Amino acid sequence: MDISVQYAHEKDLNWQEFNDTLIASTLGERRPVDDFERIKAMVDNANLIITARINNKLVGVARSVTDWVFCTYLSDLFVDEDYQKLGIGRELIRHTKIASPQAKLILLSAPKAINYYPRIGMTHHTHAYTLDDPNDLV
Repeated sequence: MDISVQYAHEKDLNWQEFNDTLIASTLGERRPVDDFERIKAMVDNANLIITARINNKLVGVARSVTDWVFCTYLSDLFVDEDYQKLGIGRELIRHTKIASPQAKLILLSAPKAINYYPRIGMTHHTHAYTLDDPNDLV
């Protein structure tokens, strides 16, 4: 399949278009796609969003929070299921890293993607931790 994908740093991505594409990907299962205020805030508060479009249709997104010089947290990486396995995810990661060249790119893998990242050349890190509830701190 010969398709032309356009990658861009989109500062004003429409949250509904983001949500529709999120739902069309497998990551939609793990995000609050029915909580529109939260989805809108996720898009509005990210300071680095790289998109992939085919014929102006949004097919993939890399949504990050970055300080541009030390760390870039790639919090959402997703590609519409109809366009997966074409290298779009890898290119979204590449464009994200290029946009913040001094910063280390960090992400937490979705369970379904855990084998994907080492396959494309990313390094596994064993020292990540998460906290959902501050009352869990002892």
